[in-house]
Amino acid sequence: MKNKGKLLLTLFLITWVVFAFTTFSNFGHKYIGQSYFKSEEFIYQVENYKAQLGRYVLNPFDANQAKENISVTDTEINDYRNYYGSLSEQIESIQAQYRERIHLAESENNATLKNQLILERDQKIEDITKNFNSDEYVEEKIRAKKAQSIDYYAEQEEKQRKEFLNNEYKSFAYRFTNIETGETFDSNTNKENILFEESFGKQKPNFIVDSSVEINTYDGNFALPEEIANFTAKGEVAQYEGAIYFPSNLLANSSFQYEYLSFKTSKYILYFIWTTGLLAVVALFTVARPSLLQFANFSEIEKIFSKWPVDVRFVLVCISAMISLGLMDNVGSFIQYNSIYYSRRIITEIVEVAAYMSFMFIFASAAILGAIWIWRKISNPEGFRRELKNSFTYLMMDDVRDLFLNRSIAFQSLFVLGVAFFAGVGIVGAMLQTELAVIYLLLFVFVALPSVFLFLRRMGYLNKIIKHTESMAEGRLTSDIKVKGKSILAKHAANLNSLREGVKKSMTEQAKSERLKTELITNVSHDLRTPLTSIITYTDLLKNPEITDEERQQYIQVLDQKSARLRTLIEDLFEVSKMASGNIEITKQRIDLTQFFQQALGEHEESFQQAGLELKISKPEQPLFAYVDGQKMWRVLDNLVVNAQKYSLKGTRVYVSLKQVGNQAEFVVKNISNYELGDNVEELTERFKRADASRHTDGTGLGLAIAQSIVDLHNGRMKIEVDGDMFKVIVLIPIEF
Repeated sequence: MKNKGKLLLTLFLITWVVFAFTTFSNFGHKYIGQSYFKSEEFIYQVENYKAQLGRYVLNPFDANQAKENISVTDTEINDYRNYYGSLSEQIESIQAQYRERIHLAESENNATLKNQLILERDQKIEDITKNFNSDEYVEEKIRAKKAQSIDYYAEQEEKQRKEFLNNEYKSFAYRFTNIETGETFDSNTNKENILFEESFGKQKPNFIVDSSVEINTYDGNFALPEEIANFTAKGEVAQYEGAIYFPSNLLANSSFQYEYLSFKTSKYILYFIWTTGLLAVVALFTVARPSLLQFANFSEIEKIFSKWPVDVRFVLVCISAMISLGLMDNVGSFIQYNSIYYSRRIITEIVEVAAYMSFMFIFASAAILGAIWIWRKISNPEGFRRELKNSFTYLMMDDVRDLFLNRSIAFQSLFVLGVAFFAGVGIVGAMLQTELAVIYLLLFVFVALPSVFLFLRRMGYLNKIIKHTESMAEGRLTSDIKVKGKSILAKHAANLNSLREGVKKSMTEQAKSERLKTELITNVSHDLRTPLTSIITYTDLLKNPEITDEERQQYIQVLDQKSARLRTLIEDLFEVSKMASGNIEITKQRIDLTQFFQQALGEHEESFQQAGLELKISKPEQPLFAYVDGQKMWRVLDNLVVNAQKYSLKGTRVYVSLKQVGNQAEFVVKNISNYELGDNVEELTERFKRADASRHTDGTGLGLAIAQSIVDLHNGRMKIEVDGDMFKVIVLIPIEF
């Protein structure tokens, strides 16, 4: 509790220092070494007094002199004469005005009214005719109008002069002498203990008063061209020597007393604030010196505050600081314009200032604490990077960057937002200025409505895509999404259709994989059980002591064959497993494939003859070099040739060839199968998959799978082709030139 009290004291001192500095920067130049009689407010009143003193006392407006100075120009005469058009146009207009009225008087048999209307009409026509025939006649009329305006203006000036002589400016004293006439103007006021004085003449500029004025006031009973309605009434320019005074004996009974006392009170209050502000600075560096640990007393609030993005926190700190500074300005304004003259107003202002200062302290403390808590989070590079990545601005920029991953969607989104924004602006503009309504209507019909229609259509299409996507996610892959147009949504629909086909294919492959896995387990079990069963059976037979030596030798020979069969099967299993896991290493060497091909086939010529097959070999005459692992590649050739020997129809030919095709060596084995192959030849390269589905032939079913893996390790390609009973294996290996 003690620590929190010290923290609150520190926050108050910091706030008070900022408040003192703010008021000093705003009002220091107005109050330090200044008095009320040098203030801007009082100088403004003095300037008003000087202007009205010259206008109403020293050199007042002289109507007679202004009338004598009236001038009429040719332009004014022409403007007055033609104000309502040419002579014929004006006569026609007057006749039209009286025609209906005269006709009505005739219909009513009112001869007196008729004659009166005719007389008025003729007088006006005569007057207009004189306007066009005589410049002097027009000039006289203009002079009369201007004289009328001058009289009206002089009447208004006299009213304002009386108000001036009886208002607050009677607190001023003056004494002036006209330099030309020597006439003296004196307020006859005691000029002792002068609080303010402004002198004119001698060593200073004279006080100049020009009584010329702009006349633009009428009684409203006549209309004139603008050049005639607004004219300058010439007056005299007079220069004066003298001074304006503000004696102390007039202050007590004047309206300036309140402003004077208010200024002094404000000055003392501000001096107090600035002095205590300096003391607060001293305290912050001595007895109340703040530390960062001190600001950890509100840890729960800090935890809640720190959960928000750092830029949001920064904005809140700035808003709090600006509100606090605004409240400081308001308090300063209250101090400057305090209402000490009105006792009731003093109580109200004290309450208002107390409320403002309380909120000022709260928002300033919030800004200080928030700034320090933010600094504690970003003061180290790691914390700064973490806060930056979690900031609202960073996330928003990341979203904007994601938006522009597809420029079409980005520009369409920005266009729709722009249309919505300007549509709102257009509505406001059309409401404020009806002339814009037509333009807005055109833009609304040809821009806004098509944009809304396009947006709704795209959103509807997007909903369809989402619905199909949900169906796909639930496993329903029944129908394609209809592709409409060439928009980005149409491309997305096409991609989803492709994905759907891929999922269906994947599901088919998965089903196939499950089937092959089941077959693999079945075949492995069968192939392992068959020799193992034989081994167990013949081992039991050997335990019989009554068997003959010849039978024992036969049993041992069978055990030897079955053990070799089991060992071959297990070795092939391990080799396939290593190849599938990528744990097998190959050692490549530069080998002549032609010679290698001839040696590999030479070992099988006799076995082909015994199997009743004719082996046809085709190889190139020149050497064909390639970087291969000789042992592994020998296994490929051996497996393919042995496979052809086992599964070929007896009495047929087996074709084996080697040739160069482009930058590859092509090894082909082609034979007539002794068994029906089926349609899916790709499964023949799966483990334990045989063309002999009834498993009448001896073998592990791993030959083609092993060959396929070895070819893949050499960056080659192996493919199988079936045409009826014709079985063909093609192996392509990169060669060295």
